[in-house]
Amino acid sequence: KEPTGPVRVRFAPSPTGMLHLGGLRTALFNYLLSRRYGGAFILRIEDTDQTRLVSGATENIINTLKWAGLTFDEGPGHKGGSAGSYFQSQRADIYRKHSQILLDRGSAYRCFCTPGRLESLRTSMAVQGRPPMYDRNCRHLSQRQIDEKLRLGEPYTIRLLAPNPVDQESAHIGQFSDAVHGHMHFRGPAGFDDAVLLKSDGLPTYHLANVVDDHLMGITHVLRGEEWLMSTPKHRALFTAFGWPIPQYAHLPLLMNPDGSKLSKRNRDGPVQQYIDDGYLPSALVNYTALLGWHPENNQELFTLKELENQFSLNGLGRSKSVVSRDRINWLNRQHLRMALNDSEQSAVLVKKAREELANTHGCDDYSIDKHIVHKALDLCCDRLTFTSELFSKAPFMFVDPDLFTSEAKKLLHKVPEDNRASIINCTLSNIQEGSKPEWQSLVKTVAEAAQVPNKQVMMMLRFALTGQSSGPKIPDLLDALPIDTIKRRLYHVANCKNTNV
Repeated sequence: KEPTGPVRVRFAPSPTGMLHLGGLRTALFNYLLSRRYGGAFILRIEDTDQTRLVSGATENIINTLKWAGLTFDEGPGHKGGSAGSYFQSQRADIYRKHSQILLDRGSAYRCFCTPGRLESLRTSMAVQGRPPMYDRNCRHLSQRQIDEKLRLGEPYTIRLLAPNPVDQESAHIGQFSDAVHGHMHFRGPAGFDDAVLLKSDGLPTYHLANVVDDHLMGITHVLRGEEWLMSTPKHRALFTAFGWPIPQYAHLPLLMNPDGSKLSKRNRDGPVQQYIDDGYLPSALVNYTALLGWHPENNQELFTLKELENQFSLNGLGRSKSVVSRDRINWLNRQHLRMALNDSEQSAVLVKKAREELANTHGCDDYSIDKHIVHKALDLCCDRLTFTSELFSKAPFMFVDPDLFTSEAKKLLHKVPEDNRASIINCTLSNIQEGSKPEWQSLVKTVAEAAQVPNKQVMMMLRFALTGQSSGPKIPDLLDALPIDTIKRRLYHVANCKNTNV
């Protein structure tokens, strides 16, 4: 299964909507194969069906790949190869030229059947319980009849003259090895129907454009969705008709919802843009997507993109459908948040993002969202964060002074005897008057001994003064994260606040 040399692979989406999670997986697996074995990753936009195009979809596809870090080597824009445009709508002349080649060889023919006749034929075959296949009515037209129809301007399509299914030389069309599904043997009409190659408007069908472009762009391996498995014999028949080598195919199983239904673009968990909007990190979504159908040999779960590039293999692809789970990706996002915070470049990006969210959503001022404070806040509670947007709700005390009059704050305060409150606060202040931070791990013990109270009361009183919350990070970690002037101000406030009975 594994390539023995450099590969050329492509991701060929139709811009009929925003990029789907299944599309991202297809792009990712192609990208990883190209990086693992060397070669090129090509982006090709299959936009021949102009009636289904969605405005902005192409830009969304390109921008999403960039967001995910999947850099294509050839494709739209300034990344061109020798095959011409990477928009199929701009390659119509190429497809017409190649359909003419097949006509000249006798491997294709013109079909003048009207839509009405074709619909009637499909209905008739369905009633008979037969698979829908063209009856080759126009295959038997004489050249004189064809010329007369052309003279009259009758619209026509061009159909492939499919191989005879009982011909031993054509047996390989319906039999092939798929890198995911193993040996495949199609005995029905899948590869032996006279498929339309060129439509009456002069534009190609998916089948012709796909095969011609794969050959001209030198594609060696085709990794695509399982929905195209039934079309593979048609494509193999076309490659054979042109006399071209056939690439290796790998058809990826469908993605499913937890209820067993197919994950479609209409599902909330379908569009990649939804994950971006929700705040997932690119590294986390790529990590998660890689595990939707690919199984690493060592059962590793956490991957950077570089690690995926070094370990991906066709042998690791499975046949089973993958269920999309928000719980799993949420867990991965938490792990990647921690990993990013330990990397100077990535942490700077996280801090910038968090600062923008704090300013735009919570109206925090410049002082409270100083980049050092935000970084410490992220580090303090990243084990409880799924998204940076949750930072304020998880640690509001890092950015605004706490409300000491809430029921939660008062309940916490009442756990400390009234006679001990002032001494705890005053002893704490006296131990941080020098202007430099003491060793916070030993501060609680020092204050407890000076105030002659249990350690637990010191921690509860400090938690009350600094956060107003009954739970949160460990007191030493909290003291280390907050600026020293913030700590003093909040302690002085409690010391001078009569309503807290201190």
